[in-house]
Amino acid sequence: MKSREAALTAIRVFNDPQVAFKSETFIVLMMIAWTYLLHAHYRGKNVEYRYYKQGPSRRAFDRTKHGAYKYWELERCLNDERSPIDRDTANNIRFLIGLRHEIEHQMTRSLDGFLSGRYQACALNYNEYLKKLFGKQLGIDQQLAYSIQFVEFSAEQVVGTKPEANIPDRLRLFVAEFDGALTHDEYNSSHFSYRLVFKQKLVNRPGQADRVVEFIDPNSDLAKAIDKEYWVKKEVERPKYRAKDVVAEVRKAGFARFSVYSDHVNFWKGEDAKNPAKGYGVEVQGAWYWYKSWIDRCIVLCSDAGDRYRASV
Repeated sequence: MKSREAALTAIRVFNDPQVAFKSETFIVLMMIAWTYLLHAHYRGKNVEYRYYKQGPSRRAFDRTKHGAYKYWELERCLNDERSPIDRDTANNIRFLIGLRHEIEHQMTRSLDGFLSGRYQACALNYNEYLKKLFGKQLGIDQQLAYSIQFVEFSAEQVVGTKPEANIPDRLRLFVAEFDGALTHDEYNSSHFSYRLVFKQKLVNRPGQADRVVEFIDPNSDLAKAIDKEYWVKKEVERPKYRAKDVVAEVRKAGFARFSVYSDHVNFWKGEDAKNPAKGYGVEVQGAWYWYKSWIDRCIVLCSDAGDRYRASV
């Protein structure tokens, strides 16, 4: 129940329009919620989640200087082979744990919108596991109303001032490194970051559905029409690659010694490749993505270097 209360408080604080300390509060409270949830699960499964040293005949439990037991922290709970948490949900939690470590010593602005998809995924994941492990009757989704938004998803706002402009380079680096270590499927999982595409609906007649968000049958004619419109648009967009994907493609071209953290960085710095005028890539939500033209350029540069980046014979 304490876990559930922590999660409810985290979401209520984040949805409160008068609170400016949203991300920090949400992350701390959700980490507590997940920790207590897993402690409760392990307790029910008779798993010892206190730290101890096994003696010849009995356990010696680790204690604080005041004599209290030392319980597993959240990451230790996730690392246990008996953890019930799936891979993608664990990735989301680990990301927020790392983010908490980065921001606990320094105030940071603009995180609320910058990482909102990962906060949304965290809340949905928590509610899913709360019901899965302890019963549907304990779900928090029935106690939270839809939060009215004063935000329009318009082209004008997309090209306007970006909220992530105030994100420190240190945090950008943490996000880039964490994301770069994930596979394509892990990065795109809705359990890691919850992303939605919205299309404005114009209601023609009184009495029709008037919800801000409406879910439809994916097999319906309407869903197929939306999919067709959306994917046609996506097909004309250039594919985007993360740094590790660029390196993988260059290696496939025969340059097995080409690396992410030295060679690729030296290449893009030397070519000023992140200059938007060069057209080699684009920044999306604070992360840099490369186009195919940059992969081609890297292959040319590797080729010009002779055998330096080719596998040793």
